[in-house]
Amino acid sequence: MRLPLIMIAPNGARHGKDKHPNIPLTVDELIETTIACEKQGAGGLHLHLRDSDGKHILDAGLYREAVQALSVAVPEMMIQVTTEAVGIYESTYQQSIALQSEALFVSVSIREILAGDSFENAARFYQRCHDSGITVQHILYDTQDFINLKKCLPTALFTATELQLLYVLGRYTANQVSSPEDIMPFLEQGRTFGISPDWAVCAFGQRETDCLKAAYKLNGKMRIGFENSFLHGDGTQARDNAERVSYLVKALDIQ
Repeated sequence: MRLPLIMIAPNGARHGKDKHPNIPLTVDELIETTIACEKQGAGGLHLHLRDSDGKHILDAGLYREAVQALSVAVPEMMIQVTTEAVGIYESTYQQSIALQSEALFVSVSIREILAGDSFENAARFYQRCHDSGITVQHILYDTQDFINLKKCLPTALFTATELQLLYVLGRYTANQVSSPEDIMPFLEQGRTFGISPDWAVCAFGQRETDCLKAAYKLNGKMRIGFENSFLHGDGTQARDNAERVSYLVKALDIQ
């Protein structure tokens, strides 16, 4: 499956109800949110789970239960699970989650994998995912991540047109400010490598909508939601994730 045009990232790993009352934390809330976002035009879900205290958790068993419940509620949606460390989990544990959760789609940061492992072991991990029928979307924060991905990803996987990438804008800038111009270094790096991946963008801050519109015009896909921003392009706060999707669809003038 190719990336959907719009993927919703409704909660992430860090924000709680104190940041926004309508951020979904439980599986029931995630199901309700995902159904609402699908109705507004989202075709995929980037899934983060929380424990009973609302804290980020990576757990293969909980993922299996959540993915099963979501697959029943929204059978047409791509359900992608995160392996994000959030300063809690080590690389080898993240890899085990990707391989043992039974999810068909996972997101993996090359930066986090290499923080605790070698290029050679990372290459073996990615090959194991491929051989197991697991589609990895590689999270890239800058062009050095892109270069490192090329170094460790088996050539056949790196050059495949189904290679899935996520270009993250604004995560490590001052005040997490993103700009549409931040997309270009990633695209230029891809052209330098001679590849045509299936790519998407997510962006932090008030300019999230501007960045996603720019990605759409460049034939990219878009990830939107409260993981990255609560704000519409005009600076007003969204009521919920579904309203963010609706706002984006209207801004893109998608019929």
